[in-house]
Amino acid sequence: MTRKPTLTAELMAEFLGTFVLILFGTGVVAMVVLFPTNNPGETIHGGYTNITLGWGLAVTMGIYVAGKISGAHLNPAVTLAFATFRGFPWRKVLPYSIAQTAGAFAAAALVFWDYSPAFRHVDPQLVRTAGVFTTFPAFPNLPQAGFLDQLIGTGLLVLMIFAIIDEFNAPPGANLAPALIGLVVVAIGMSFGGMYGYPINPARDFGPRLFTVVAGFRNNGLTDGSHVWWIPIVAPLLGGLTGAALYDFGIRRFLLRFALIDEAGGKRQHVSELARE
Repeated sequence: MTRKPTLTAELMAEFLGTFVLILFGTGVVAMVVLFPTNNPGETIHGGYTNITLGWGLAVTMGIYVAGKISGAHLNPAVTLAFATFRGFPWRKVLPYSIAQTAGAFAAAALVFWDYSPAFRHVDPQLVRTAGVFTTFPAFPNLPQAGFLDQLIGTGLLVLMIFAIIDEFNAPPGANLAPALIGLVVVAIGMSFGGMYGYPINPARDFGPRLFTVVAGFRNNGLTDGSHVWWIPIVAPLLGGLTGAALYDFGIRRFLLRFALIDEAGGKRQHVSELARE
């Protein structure tokens, strides 16, 4: 008989998976921001394309780390959506979210430690590089624009996660799902990255933002009076629920109906078992 992982094991997996995600993600932003090239007209090394690809790979690697133990949510918006629509235990939602945020905080600290000479060279007073770790709105005077952007971006993320892993749809092999979810993040970054930097993950944004406060970054969005910190928390949580609802009521209910019709005996039992999980 196989034993289910303990909650401690699951939380450690969420911590380490998110830790790896943020290490690669903030690391690629540090490369772009802190190491400009000398070519005329080119101000950043690698540019935005590197950032979108780096974050997509970061998500893929984080999922590979944690997937077998915890399911690799790595995102409170994903955890909340799974609790609401997939029977994930509500008692685990807050512990998962704390572990994810702690992993993000620790990863930001390690990236800052590694790149501290570059930070001191480029921004000695730490007044303009907090964006390496956390996100800021393109239009600070229009918070509703950033809110909508994060609602859409996270809605797309969770909708696509539900589609990719749905056993009643056309799921890829287990080893391919992390790569495809990473590509979803690349697509979101390329399509919806300008308005708020596409955090689409409360832990990804708030954990590193807390670190910027501790490290002394002045433009941190939390203690600098700008009050931008709450949008990448609230909007992704609502966006994740919206994306999950769109998938379940727009696609999954028909898939379940077809499954019951096509395989009335065995599949009916499987669906009822799924509903009880």
